Amino acid sequence: MREAPRGANVGTMNEAVLRATIEESIATKQRMLQQCLGSIRNLCERAIATLKNGGKIMLCGNGGSSCDAAHAAGELVGWFEQKQRRAYAAIALGHQTPALTAIGNDAGFEHVFSREVEAIGKAGDLLIGITTSGSSKNVVAAMQSARRMGISTAVLCGEKRGLTVDLADVAVQVPSTNTARIQESHLVVVHMLCAAVESAMPA
Repeated sequence: MREAPRGANVGTMNEAVLRATIEESIATKQRMLQQCLGSIRNLCERAIATLKNGGKIMLCGNGGSSCDAAHAAGELVGWFEQKQRRAYAAIALGHQTPALTAIGNDAGFEHVFSREVEAIGKAGDLLIGITTSGSSKNVVAAMQSARRMGISTAVLCGEKRGLTVDLADVAVQVPSTNTARIQESHLVVVHMLCAAVESAMPA
């Protein structure tokens, strides 16, 4: 790969794009601060109550949202900021490859999360769906199963009112329609949730 000549003005246009992206991300989080604080607090309180009452937190999503689900579960089972504390019961659905492929192949991909909810969920648990569109079919199906089983439901989504919002006991709707900005904000919510749980739960 050839190096740019010394003194060349490299990436001037790209710097403008990068600046605009960061500014847009900041603006999205500022709107989230103004509009979503109540729902985020509600989510944190439900998660804490679930764990204190002996329930578990199940999370699910697709693509980047699946990674956010796994991130949250990993922080709760492992640790977030407090290194000396017990593990909290949390699991990201869809990360068991044999089950994922078998259910997807035999029944359809829209059932991959709901089937796991039916297998391991129980009344008193909390299911958190993560979907930027708010309408992911497999997340919708999981939340429908959860409600039938007496499992509390929550969703992290964008500003579009998808089917998951109507199925959720609490909905954190990031005020954006840009997938990347929504996902960045969801990660902030995940970190706030983990911090809230650690601060409220006994070590």
